[in-house]
Amino acid sequence: MTALETRADLLRQCANSYPDMFRRRVAEMPDKVAFHYPAYTEPEVWHTLTWAEARAQVDELAAGLLALGLQWQECAAIACSTRIEWVLLDLAIACAGGVTTTVYPSTHAEDEAFILTDSNSVFLVAENTAQLVKVLGSAQLDKQLRHIILIDDDTDESVGDDPRVLTLERLREVGRKYLAEHPDLVDETIAAIMPDMLSTLIYTSGTTGRPKGVELLHGAWAFEGAAVKAYDICYPDDVLYLWLPLAHVFGRDLVAAQIEVGFESVVDGRVNRLMQGVGETRPTILVGVPRIFEKVRAAVITMYPKTGIKGKLSHWAFGVGAKSRSYRVEGRRMPPGLAARYKLADALVFSKLRAKLGGRMRLMVSGSAKLSRQVQEWLYSAGLLLVEGFGMTETSAIASINHPARLRFGTVGEPLPGIEAVIAEDGELMLRGPIIMRGYRNLPEETAGALTPDGWLHTGDIGFIDDDGNIHITDRRKDLMKTSNGKFVAPQVVENAIMANTPYAAQAVVLGEGQRHVAALIVMDPDALESWGKHHGLSDATYAELTQRPEIQASVMRYLQRANQRLEHWEAVRKFVILDRELSLDLGELTPSLKVRRNVVLQNFAPQIELIYGDDSPLPWVDDLKEEEPAPDRKVEAEAKREAKQAAREEASKAKRTKREAPGEGAGGAETVDSAEAVDSAEAVAEAAQPEPVAA
Repeated sequence: MTALETRADLLRQCANSYPDMFRRRVAEMPDKVAFHYPAYTEPEVWHTLTWAEARAQVDELAAGLLALGLQWQECAAIACSTRIEWVLLDLAIACAGGVTTTVYPSTHAEDEAFILTDSNSVFLVAENTAQLVKVLGSAQLDKQLRHIILIDDDTDESVGDDPRVLTLERLREVGRKYLAEHPDLVDETIAAIMPDMLSTLIYTSGTTGRPKGVELLHGAWAFEGAAVKAYDICYPDDVLYLWLPLAHVFGRDLVAAQIEVGFESVVDGRVNRLMQGVGETRPTILVGVPRIFEKVRAAVITMYPKTGIKGKLSHWAFGVGAKSRSYRVEGRRMPPGLAARYKLADALVFSKLRAKLGGRMRLMVSGSAKLSRQVQEWLYSAGLLLVEGFGMTETSAIASINHPARLRFGTVGEPLPGIEAVIAEDGELMLRGPIIMRGYRNLPEETAGALTPDGWLHTGDIGFIDDDGNIHITDRRKDLMKTSNGKFVAPQVVENAIMANTPYAAQAVVLGEGQRHVAALIVMDPDALESWGKHHGLSDATYAELTQRPEIQASVMRYLQRANQRLEHWEAVRKFVILDRELSLDLGELTPSLKVRRNVVLQNFAPQIELIYGDDSPLPWVDDLKEEEPAPDRKVEAEAKREAKQAAREEASKAKRTKREAPGEGAGGAETVDSAEAVDSAEAVAEAAQPEPVAA
């Protein structure tokens, strides 16, 4: 079928609205677990909520909002981190006929006041006192906000006694009473909501100015859910770890997909506990931004010294994994020797990495920024499938995604069913379909500039579509740089190469507009830097002091040389500065969604840029890499072989016991290694003493 035929078919199946989707899901599987959420204890205890239990809570909250006077299509804002209350309150606002305005909890008071005023939000859900104080005392908001609902009741005398403030528990009580008096009111409200009505206002990050309110309709969420389901990429028995900000369109879209497909979600936005939570709840799907997957790779790369046995084993294993990729992607049988080595690599290295991710990880999805192909291929080497998707706030998030059954590294996959994609004459990707926004709030000129009269959205991204229908994104049109040599450079390409090859880096900002060569400002990861300091007797050194250590400078130089090997010669980074502080949200260098505001960074770090490009720059030139092949260390080779054989025997013995006790696949789906084959294959680990180049 054509995209238009598929669209028509899906529209016939779609729910009328976001609440209608929710009601359908509850009716279909009322007793199935919908959500897992933490009790915020250590050790953590995870509670569950079935679809029927979720509906009971949502109905009470919706009735409470109606009792307090929320009118048809009025806006209610949520300023809260990712937690179960966000999901339930968002559904309640929709079921009451209202519109949700999302606000990042990190948003400054001034910017939040703008969002609340521009959206004309009359209700506010505040996570805690820290969010509450941002809006108290504002003359405009004092008039506009009729009620403020406080999720965590942590107020004290300093906040005062504002009659508009009520706790979440009090809202539930009001709702229960109102629902008893008007038992059909919520159902009647939901039945009146149509696809062309406004559902959500999400304000873009605003990397170049004030954020714009993107108007997303009920029909957009309903079609998005139906399209994801039709794409056959996730299933009712999946478990998603939902940690992304729900104020961001990507996080919000995952809830719509969950409701339509019926899988379970673990809802916990604590980034500092992400890997621990994943290990405890053992999800099958993890969705994140590229930085999360870069950090997983960096942690493995820096875990062991390269000259040690474990470091060499890890390096050898990923070399084997790189050789196996083309066979596995194409579904071809590996040669016997490679297959045996891969089984051993899996038993000794890859299975342990998968265990750290809970042991059941089936699919990982990266979005919100360009993913490095190098990181994607590296994870695939370890048996971890990471696919990339493309979307924008203006497309209700996911517009295309790489299907696991048709995996193509470096692409963002095919458009979702029913979505049209074309490349304009100037190379810009254009999209059309029911997921596209209605427009920008109170900005008719900007809306006209983004949407053509016949419904095509200008994405602002440059790319192409290959013969198999996969979309390739090369860069943002507005970000392309032109050096003084006349060469165009896509900053994302260079930054991805830096991040994929520099395990201690947290961010990279590439420079080069009008300059002779490309350069970079490097921000180091504070946790990685602190760990390095402890291991080198520098526990008391500050972040700034560690960034300027000659050892760190030399290390980054070597990593940049490796990154340059993956770039065209005119893209290669020739000079760099490691910044002595992290980029700051308070100084405007980052958006609330932690995207880099390039213009602000260039302004705030003008002295460092002058140091790079000045006529008498003292900074060293990053030369091309000329590595000598290391001579084999016979002692290490022998030790590696012995350790591999011993580990193989232990794995084989464990596999036999497991087979006797419970036949079938082990945790995480790791293949059982035949004892004799594994021990024989251990001879291959001697290659660890002569590390082969690793493709990713």
